[in-house]
Amino acid sequence: MIKSFKCRIASLFLVMLATGVQADPEIAWPQGWIVEPIPSQGEDPTTKVSRQRAVKNDAAGNPQMVMELTMTQVASGHVVNLQGVLLEMRKSVQKDFAQGGYQSVCNKIHAAQLSRLDGLETTCTITQNGRHVLSQTLVAALDGDKAYVLSYAGQATAYTDSREEILAIRNNLKL
Repeated sequence: MIKSFKCRIASLFLVMLATGVQADPEIAWPQGWIVEPIPSQGEDPTTKVSRQRAVKNDAAGNPQMVMELTMTQVASGHVVNLQGVLLEMRKSVQKDFAQGGYQSVCNKIHAAQLSRLDGLETTCTITQNGRHVLSQTLVAALDGDKAYVLSYAGQATAYTDSREEILAIRNNLKL
């Protein structure tokens, strides 16, 4: 279930035309997070996109949390409607979970911080048969000609238990 959200977030964010070369953002992954390679999905080679993902497993090796950061270089003159992008991403998350037999409720998009940047955020609670099974947060921010999306999801208990660790990762991103 956690792995099902990985590709949909990045593909939605790639609708912004991108050009140029920029250093990738840096993430200091805490101990216990396993960085996963992200295969290319036939993206336009002229588009500058950086994606980083890591998974936190339980003692048995089952995924409990997954986090992905996507940076897209925005084309000169292109104006990004950050609220609109986040709204479309949230709709996609809800649709995908509904197709899998889950129900989801997301809070209103609201102001948030992503490292040093002002951005927007929404969190969805995913249930199955009335039982909270998963939470997912989407955070988006702009920095000049770069757009960032941080998405993280986890099993209900792991998500709650990892709150401080997640905030530390968010606050210490080098964007």
